[in-house]
Amino acid sequence: MTGQSDLTALFRANFELCEVGPGQTIAVLTEGDLLPDYRAASLSALSQLGAEVVDVNVASDDAKDASHRIANLGENPLTHNPESMQQCLDADMVVDHMLLLFSHEQVAMQKAGTRVLLIVEPVEILERLFPSAELRYRVEAGEKKFEAAKTLRFTNELGSDVTYRLDGKDILTEYGYTTKPGRWDHWPGGFLASLAAKNGVDGRVVMAPRDIVFPLKCYVEEPIEFIIEGGWVKEINGGKQAAELKQFMEAYDDPRANAVSHIGWGLNEKCVWDPELPGIGMDGRAHYGNVLFSLGPDTEFGGDNDTACHLDLPMANCNLWLDDDLIVEAGEVVAAEMRP
Repeated sequence: MTGQSDLTALFRANFELCEVGPGQTIAVLTEGDLLPDYRAASLSALSQLGAEVVDVNVASDDAKDASHRIANLGENPLTHNPESMQQCLDADMVVDHMLLLFSHEQVAMQKAGTRVLLIVEPVEILERLFPSAELRYRVEAGEKKFEAAKTLRFTNELGSDVTYRLDGKDILTEYGYTTKPGRWDHWPGGFLASLAAKNGVDGRVVMAPRDIVFPLKCYVEEPIEFIIEGGWVKEINGGKQAAELKQFMEAYDDPRANAVSHIGWGLNEKCVWDPELPGIGMDGRAHYGNVLFSLGPDTEFGGDNDTACHLDLPMANCNLWLDDDLIVEAGEVVAAEMRP
C-alpha cells in the first residue's frame, strides 16, 4: 500500500516532468470529499517545488467519482461555481482530480492558456504507467505523421473498412504530463487521436470478440457491426450485446451520441488489455497497437458536439494507415519512430 509520503513523492515526480516551479500558480481542483489523499499529495508536492498553490475544493452534497463522470461527460460542479472557475482560469496549471474531460470549462481553461493535468486513476495504475520523456517522443512522432495526413483508414479480419477524411483538426496527444500553455494531458496516457472533417467518415466497423467497450468496461463477446455514413452511425447490428449497446446510447436521449468522434492508436507498451482493471480504463485506451474507435462528443478536439454519451471502443488486431503509410499492422506498431 502506498502511504501519503510515497504518494506525495510520486506526484512530485510527475510535476517535475511538468516543469512546475517557483513563479507558477497551480490550482488543485477537487470535489467535496472525493480523493482526499490525491488532494493532499498534490498540495504538498506542488508546495515542495516552490509553486504558489491554490486549493480549489468545490463543495458538493452529491459528488460524482470519475467512473460516473466518464459515462456522463460534460457534467461538473464548476458550471455553477464562477469563483472556483476563475481560480482555475487564473492559474498556470490545473491539477484536475474531478474529471473535466469534454467539458466547456476545460476548453475555456485551455483557451486561457492554462495547462491541465487529469489525475483520477488508482495509485497502482499511476505507478505502473508512470510517464517518460521517451513515451512523449514516440507520441509526438505519431503527431507529426497525423498532422501531415489527408486520410486515415483502418481494417480488421472481420470486415472492418472505414476511412476518415482529415482536414487539420486538433490532434490530442496523451503521454502523461504537460509543459505547454493551454495543453491538456492525462496521467496515465500513451496515445494520440483526432477528428475527421465534418461528415467525413464512411465505412463499416466490426468489433471482434475481446475488443473492449468503455465506459461499460467489458469485452465484446460476439461481433458488433457499425455502418457509418457521412460521419454518423446509421446501424448497429449483432446479437444481444449490440442491442444492449444501442439501449445504452438511446438512454441519453440525444441523437448526437451516434456521431463518430475521435480516432487514433495506442503507444503505451506497459498497458494491460483488461477492461475490468480498477479505474476508468486507460490501459485499454492507450494499449500498444490498439485502434481507438470512438463515438459521441468532440469538444476536446475543437468540435461542437457536447453530448454526454461517450463510447471509447479499443480494438485489437487492426491495420491502420495514414494516407498510404502503414502505421499499425495486425495490432503491432510498425512505424519505427513510434516503437519502444
